[in-house]
Amino acid sequence: MNIPSYPEFTPISLELKDEIHSSLSPARDGISEFSFTGLYLFRTRYQYRVSKLEDKILIISGVQPSPGGKSFFMTPCAAPGRETLEELFKTHNYWKNIPDSILIPYDAQFKDWGIETTEDRDNFDYLYYRKDLAELNGKKYHKKRNLIAQFNSSYRCVEKAFCPKRIADALEVLERWKLDKGEVGDYHASLEALELFEELKLQGSIYYIEGKAAAWCLGEGIAGDSIFTIHFEKALDKYKGVYQYMNKAFASSIPEHFVHINREQDLGDEGLRQAKLSYRPCAFVRKHLGVKN
Repeated sequence: MNIPSYPEFTPISLELKDEIHSSLSPARDGISEFSFTGLYLFRTRYQYRVSKLEDKILIISGVQPSPGGKSFFMTPCAAPGRETLEELFKTHNYWKNIPDSILIPYDAQFKDWGIETTEDRDNFDYLYYRKDLAELNGKKYHKKRNLIAQFNSSYRCVEKAFCPKRIADALEVLERWKLDKGEVGDYHASLEALELFEELKLQGSIYYIEGKAAAWCLGEGIAGDSIFTIHFEKALDKYKGVYQYMNKAFASSIPEHFVHINREQDLGDEGLRQAKLSYRPCAFVRKHLGVKN
């Protein structure tokens, strides 16, 4: 099975994994959505379909689940020409996740073509130095270190690398997390990530307190394996400080060639935004929206 040539589109499937991965390889901005895992696990929510232009430019079509179900398209690695963009705007409401590498060199040209672009702050990815999260040095991380110290004084936690035999334990945490939260959230994507852990080549850790699974996280390397993106983190809130402990421990466990960790976006949730800002990001992976006037 191959990705069809534009203007034909096909739904994202596991059979397209290698081809989509190869097509995304030039994407170096570090946008968290632009990996096969990031697309595949949310293919149903966004009704993702893919196409290729001249066997080179990957075009991703989707529909925003709310509000209003507006359609969008994404071009992770390069912008199509004017004629193709005109056609895409006829069938889609907007152009989503335009990376800096596309916008900065061509913004003036886009304006000439009647395309207006704006920053999509709610979808900016948070970027951190791996070393900062692993060490938590300095006054700015004083509260984090205190929480971890309290956690360590209350619990004996053991970190273990994620592997197939630990999936059942992670599933138990996920189900208990769902019961505690009382909301679906990214439950279905998390469940599928666990089930396809090996096939998607994800990396992660699982954390045991007094021998019982209490937390886990999964992610992958993107942008030429220079950035590690954490896609999922699940933990039981009854263990105060467990998220802070996991954040630090996992940053310490991943290979040092990952200079940066991408902890994805806040989606405009003010509580989540403050939590992500409290870890002092070193930068944002900026994303932009484009609309046709």
